[in-house]
Amino acid sequence: LTMGLLAGSLTVPVFAASDADSASDKKWVIATDTVFKPFEYTDDDGNFVGIDVDVLDAIAKDQGFEYELKSLGWDASIAACQAGQADGMIAGASITDERKEKYDFSEPYYDSGVGMAVNADSDIASYEDLKDKTVAAKIGTEGCSFAESIAEQYGFTINQFEDSSSMYQDVLAGNSVACFEDYPVLGYEISRGVAFKLPLPMENGNSYGFAVMKGQNTELVEMFNAGLKNIKDSGKYDEILNTYISK
Repeated sequence: LTMGLLAGSLTVPVFAASDADSASDKKWVIATDTVFKPFEYTDDDGNFVGIDVDVLDAIAKDQGFEYELKSLGWDASIAACQAGQADGMIAGASITDERKEKYDFSEPYYDSGVGMAVNADSDIASYEDLKDKTVAAKIGTEGCSFAESIAEQYGFTINQFEDSSSMYQDVLAGNSVACFEDYPVLGYEISRGVAFKLPLPMENGNSYGFAVMKGQNTELVEMFNAGLKNIKDSGKYDEILNTYISK
């Protein structure tokens, strides 16, 4: 691995006692985003946490495999998988037909959708209100794809950002009048005090999946699927969601 990919790595030995004998000797390298709350982020105590982080950890413990989690960022995670520097990726990746041409996905581990957030004191209440204005979106995300799909119809332009934090700041500063992002992510930010509101219902979107390059690391996808079923059956999955998303 290059020095750039070593930043933000976390080695997690997680052998379940019942599965230790059957666990692979391989340490899987898993790439993820840096900040995509509540799916992955660094908490106030400096711990890297989130739904993706905890789901992966629970699955690894259930299946008895060891992994190294690398917090690289969205684009860098994709690049690491493509270059063979990561075996898989868990970063709120929406399962789309286009992506399935390049990646093999696990069974869905979270059902999501796209939302539009505006400043809490904004008078924007519909897509029609975006005419001749600028909105923000994060490059390569479903939110960005959705914004692009309706931009011509509603007559707005798009500022694209590498990370969610920069995108939010652009809206808070008034440079963009709205941003498009995964609905649960926006809901989480608002619940934590970001001065946004969601004027419209969630647009139906795609589910999130764990991804590997097409035709590679089949064993890892199979273990993820088996572990996901087990943690759902045991109640561990719901416990993780309830930790990060208020009902």
